[in-house]
Amino acid sequence: MPDTPESRAPETIIAFDFGRRRIGVAIGQNVTRSATPIGVVSNSDAGVDHQKIAAIIDEWRPARIVVGMPLHADGSRGDITAAVEVFVTELDRYALPIETVDERYTSIEAEQALKLARQAGTRGQISKEMIDSAAAVFIAERYLSCRK
Repeated sequence: MPDTPESRAPETIIAFDFGRRRIGVAIGQNVTRSATPIGVVSNSDAGVDHQKIAAIIDEWRPARIVVGMPLHADGSRGDITAAVEVFVTELDRYALPIETVDERYTSIEAEQALKLARQAGTRGQISKEMIDSAAAVFIAERYLSCRK
């Protein structure tokens, strides 16, 4: 039987768009291959707010974690790639499978989508937090669209 939405076991994922100040977060679902922004987690010199990540994981019970990997247009490593790799290692504490996906242009796509929504009158003021969380949506949907 071909792989249809009805034949797949439902799976929830949590996606992160890592940033030095904020980490965008989205929840995705494999049956619909869609995602929803749920906010941001703070990141500072003191480190990532793992208490908030733990609370999100406890609430949503994802089957896996997806993290956007920043690459340049030519596919080479970005300036922040090493920090993202450290973050991925820190996520091991949640004992969930972790996958990374190419996140090139997700922040740009997110900002453009939010601006279009604002122009259409469906969105008010756009904050950096909204852009980060929307970028996590694009990361989740990119991951989900490549899954069978």
